[in-house]
Amino acid sequence: MELIMLSLLILSLGLFILSVFLKDPYKELREEMDQMSMQQIQEMYHIKKKLKVLEEELLVSDESFLQRAPAEPSSHSAEKREVHEIIKNQVMLLSWQGLSDEQIARQSSLSPDEVKAIQTEMKFRGHGYE
Repeated sequence: MELIMLSLLILSLGLFILSVFLKDPYKELREEMDQMSMQQIQEMYHIKKKLKVLEEELLVSDESFLQRAPAEPSSHSAEKREVHEIIKNQVMLLSWQGLSDEQIARQSSLSPDEVKAIQTEMKFRGHGYE
């Protein structure tokens, strides 16, 4: 009986010492999980930071839009609206094709006065339409 007890004690001490020196198989997994969670936290921080910058830009652009917006709808029609370069080029090409100012105005969604103003502007730029 003493021999069995002594052999079990020696076996338990041997296993205890062996467990101290053996590598923990889950330690590497825990470290990877910690590293992934840290990366995720950092990415979330960067995303939130970028989102905050975008929101601030939108607020600034909304404020500038509200400042530029006319107070009365009638004042908008009285002001000369800015025509995009693509529309101007379209007007120039249609003029080269020989269309009348009214036809060009219908196709480009402009008034005939705006068409004439664009044609005059293009003429001064050196893009003759006739």
